[in-house]
Amino acid sequence: MKIKAAIDKIPGGMMLIPLLIGAIIRTFFPGIFDLPEFKSSFTGGLLTGTSALLAAFYICLGSTIRFQATGYILKKGVSLWIGKIGTTFIIALLIKAIFPDQNNLFLGLSALAIVAAFSDTNGGLYMALMGQLGKKAEDVAAYSIMSLESGPFFTMLILGVAGLASFPIMAFVFAILPLIIGMILGNLDEKMREFLSKGQDVMIPLFSLAIGASINLANVVKAGASGIILGLGVVVITGGMLFLIDRLTGGDGVAGIAASSTAGNAAAVPMAVAAVYTGYSGIAATATLQVTAAVIVTAILTPLLTTWFAKRAQRRKAQV
Repeated sequence: MKIKAAIDKIPGGMMLIPLLIGAIIRTFFPGIFDLPEFKSSFTGGLLTGTSALLAAFYICLGSTIRFQATGYILKKGVSLWIGKIGTTFIIALLIKAIFPDQNNLFLGLSALAIVAAFSDTNGGLYMALMGQLGKKAEDVAAYSIMSLESGPFFTMLILGVAGLASFPIMAFVFAILPLIIGMILGNLDEKMREFLSKGQDVMIPLFSLAIGASINLANVVKAGASGIILGLGVVVITGGMLFLIDRLTGGDGVAGIAASSTAGNAAAVPMAVAAVYTGYSGIAATATLQVTAAVIVTAILTPLLTTWFAKRAQRRKAQV
């Protein structure tokens, strides 16, 4: 049976399929989550241990982030990173100024879902596109800087600074600590980087299963429609802004468009944020579904748009 091959054919499949399985369990067998035998079991830990699984994932992810960077990598990575975070922060400020209820803006979208989806780039997608369409290997390596977006830290920071949520200082420290531990280990020892980096792919379906186990599928239809709109917004808004930033910093715009996506692990952010700020606990499950839909939409649209523009840019250069 070619189970993995079939899952890999679905955009974000290794995250989406386990999440769906977990959601089915929660929707159709909710009673098992209240059983004492379940709560104290390994199975219970697997389906409810989202925080522990995410912490392990961020340690593995952090190990791949290198401290050293060449001038070009630093310039490209920092400019795209600031562009992504800065654009999201501006959107958060607009939400605070315009909408009285940040938990229900329109079509069930919330500030939590929007900030989580807009602030994290799909690194695998970016590197694959730039490996094929970029001018040099450093275009791919620029993601080593952009990967700092991963995890709930910047989502919490943006929501907090924009006045959309309130977090104690130590919440920020504990949110980013696993990523920092991974970074330190990976940069001190190349073998540790090699060892820990392998855990990323393994952890994604595991924490996705746990996230799914907290979701009731009754909200899927509503979240799906708003999630599609959320994904379109990520591609159009961040794609346009990052395209301009890439051009202003000497690029041809391809890298900017390639970064106009939502990372698969961003689907874990709403639950992580809600665990710290209870004001989002009632919408975290819906936000998770919306961000997941945005992941899929951007995984389809970003490659199409990037490839189209790269070919267009090449034709223009050929005519000069």
